[in-house]
Amino acid sequence: MNTPIDLLGLFTTTPLELISFVLSVMTVVLNIRQLHWAWLFAIVSSATYAVVFYDARLYGDMGLQGVFIVVSVWGWYQWLHGGAARAPLAVTSCTPKSLVYCAIGWAIGFAILSVFLARYTDTDVPHIDGFLTAGSLVGQVLLSRKKVENWTVWIIVDILYVGLYVYKGLALTAVLYALFVVLAGIGLVAWQRDAAREPV
Repeated sequence: MNTPIDLLGLFTTTPLELISFVLSVMTVVLNIRQLHWAWLFAIVSSATYAVVFYDARLYGDMGLQGVFIVVSVWGWYQWLHGGAARAPLAVTSCTPKSLVYCAIGWAIGFAILSVFLARYTDTDVPHIDGFLTAGSLVGQVLLSRKKVENWTVWIIVDILYVGLYVYKGLALTAVLYALFVVLAGIGLVAWQRDAAREPV
């Protein structure tokens, strides 16, 4: 699955990266539409991308995929039963206090992960890998709880990931994350509209 292939003469990828690409796009499209089957695609794409990132020595991102699998199981349950009286979860916005907690969590995660990656792995990008891994965890938790702000986090993270993946030679994944930026913008608008319709 790691034999390089030429994709339309534009760039080189591997079959596993291509499969991961397709699964990830399906995940985000289903998330925007709030279909719980998105979590199944998230689990499978996380498993395949873990291998892709291992090969690229992006160990923070590789480990993140394992966390994503666990959080995806939790998120699947939350979307189906996380509302009042175990009803399906509705889209809501974060409170100012919860946003502060998210920022603090992101900063602490960044500090811990970047130090760990710098000291215990052979990655050449420990700090940006740690920063984006921590931000992705925040985004995933917010997505699991159907918070509108998850899309804002993903826009920030995905823009930076485009540059990182270009640097690491993962051209198809860089294209994927550029597409994610666009999809996250669409998701932000759609979820803001849905949150506005929810009773206060």
